[in-house]
Amino acid sequence: MGPIRTSGDSERGFTLMELMIVMTIIGILAAIAAPIYLRQVQRAKEAVLKEDLHTMRQAIDSYTVDKEKAPQGLDDLVQAGYLKSVPVDPITSRNDTWIVGESQNLTTVEETAGGIDDVHSGAQAASSEGTSYGTW
Repeated sequence: MGPIRTSGDSERGFTLMELMIVMTIIGILAAIAAPIYLRQVQRAKEAVLKEDLHTMRQAIDSYTVDKEKAPQGLDDLVQAGYLKSVPVDPITSRNDTWIVGESQNLTTVEETAGGIDDVHSGAQAASSEGTSYGTW
């Protein structure tokens, strides 16, 4: 036999109004947290970009000093072992958008052609600092 119910007993549960209030509070919290999260993700990508640019510029300089000539492309750095691979640009999510700066300055008399001496991101967007990624 089940419990005996009287007219004073009622089932407990949430009312529609209580559920709406909770959903509204959750929505407000999500609206506050989402922009902060996206800003942090952008800053993390920018930190990775700065580190990748530093690493590639250091590899270009090392290659130029060791080989007494500048590399002709980023693939030269990979083939010579100065980089494991051409990094993916965290802003464009591609590894073929890097813009290389070429110099015609020769470091030795034996050199017949210049090569790359700098690298920049190919992203066209503006950074959180307000500058273009291509100027970094």
